[in-house]
Amino acid sequence: MPADLQDQARELDKATQQLLETAERLHPGGTEEDSLLPGWSRGHVLTHLARNADGMRNLLTWARTGRPTPMYASARHRAEDIEAGAGRPPGVVLADLRESAGLLASDIDAMPHAAWSQEVRFLDGEAFPAERLLWVRLKEVEIHHLDLAAGRTPDDWPTEFAQRALTETVGSFSGREDGWAVHLFDVDTGAHHLVGHPTMATPRIHGTAGHLLVWLIGRGAVADVSTDSGLLPTPPAWS
Repeated sequence: MPADLQDQARELDKATQQLLETAERLHPGGTEEDSLLPGWSRGHVLTHLARNADGMRNLLTWARTGRPTPMYASARHRAEDIEAGAGRPPGVVLADLRESAGLLASDIDAMPHAAWSQEVRFLDGEAFPAERLLWVRLKEVEIHHLDLAAGRTPDDWPTEFAQRALTETVGSFSGREDGWAVHLFDVDTGAHHLVGHPTMATPRIHGTAGHLLVWLIGRGAVADVSTDSGLLPTPPAWS
């Protein structure tokens, strides 16, 4: 594995271990409690992460063998699998999370060097090199760890992760036709990000990269972000 991918794999391993530790600390019945995602319990979040790991393994198989292997059979099957697994006993949910993450880690370790440059795609998505899967999975783990509402905060995220995820998320809001725009300022680095097409009247939002990201994607409290334009605006739905 190329050296830069080894670093990414280690970051993913660390984040996954932290997620598992949090999940294992949930009290009996804790998977039934609400997550930060409307309509989803913690069991939904953990089951989603387990099925996401399975889907990532499918895409690694695609890159390794050259045979198209979809991440999921369909979006409907993905949703049904999550719903079916969310209500399982907590011990079963946690065992599934642990096993699926372990199998994914093994597949990452076994990937041939050349396979990382092979292109794969998500459902109805554009093709991209398999090496990007390490970053995509890291985002899934870090953001959904926060969604568990079990003590994880943006301050626990590595700075590099928060800054990269914020920059990428800002990019995902580009090209909006509804006129929504904000100007974000990272108080730690002085970096600023333009979301949409700001004007002189565009709200200016201040905070660390992690808290700005949490606000932008609609997770958690907004006490750690502020604006000099009165009330904080409400971001549009992010996915």
